[in-house]
Amino acid sequence: MSFTVIARYRCLPGRQDTVLGLLDRMAAASRAEPGCLGYRVHQGTEDPRALALYEEYATEADFTAHCATAHFQDIVLAQVVPLLESRDVLRCAPRPEVSA
Repeated sequence: MSFTVIARYRCLPGRQDTVLGLLDRMAAASRAEPGCLGYRVHQGTEDPRALALYEEYATEADFTAHCATAHFQDIVLAQVVPLLESRDVLRCAPRPEVSA
């Protein structure tokens, strides 16, 4: 069972290329973290200012540790967030399977 995070960003007009470059750095650093199972950045096909991040961690504690890293603090909070119009983060735990 893994812990998944889906973040939706909407960049300020004309800032998406800068944000995407920063997120490339963030993805590489995040993938090297213990407990990170995947980190993917997606860009909207109809709205290039719309970005979606799909992150998967072994546990919720691994995600919490990710948020405390220097690269998260420096790249996401200090550099990316000021370039966003909006930011929404959805934290997801697997739903237990039900026997039929």
